[in-house]
Amino acid sequence: MAEGLLRDLAGDQFEVFSAGTIASFVRPQAIAVMNEIGIDISEHRSKSADEFLDNEFDYVITVCDHANQRCPVFSGPAKRLHWSIDDPVISGSEHEQRAAFRRARVELRGGLANSSATSRAPCCEPCSQASRKDGHTTFAIV
Repeated sequence: MAEGLLRDLAGDQFEVFSAGTIASFVRPQAIAVMNEIGIDISEHRSKSADEFLDNEFDYVITVCDHANQRCPVFSGPAKRLHWSIDDPVISGSEHEQRAAFRRARVELRGGLANSSATSRAPCCEPCSQASRKDGHTTFAIV
């Protein structure tokens, strides 16, 4: 969800990658609640952070405590940010599960919109110092 939200927020301003500590699948509840706000993540796939160990990122954002504790170290000068967002995968009715995913979506969206890393345009000094040769700031969301 965070990848879809950041791509929607920033357009082509940032290069965004997302992964989990282990690959599983994109939850149908995540697809459904993102569709509610007009963001289609149905073509996204679950990836392991290990796929990106050789990539250099400007920012690595962990979005839950589990990921923060188990996130690998990426090469390069990545600034690491952490948001403690509750895992929306819960047992319960479909209504309760979607409600948990909506809460996570709201928290992720708020974090992305209010983060000093994402709220600055690339022309601002902190981001332009971190941006790649192609002008894109790179994010890994775990």
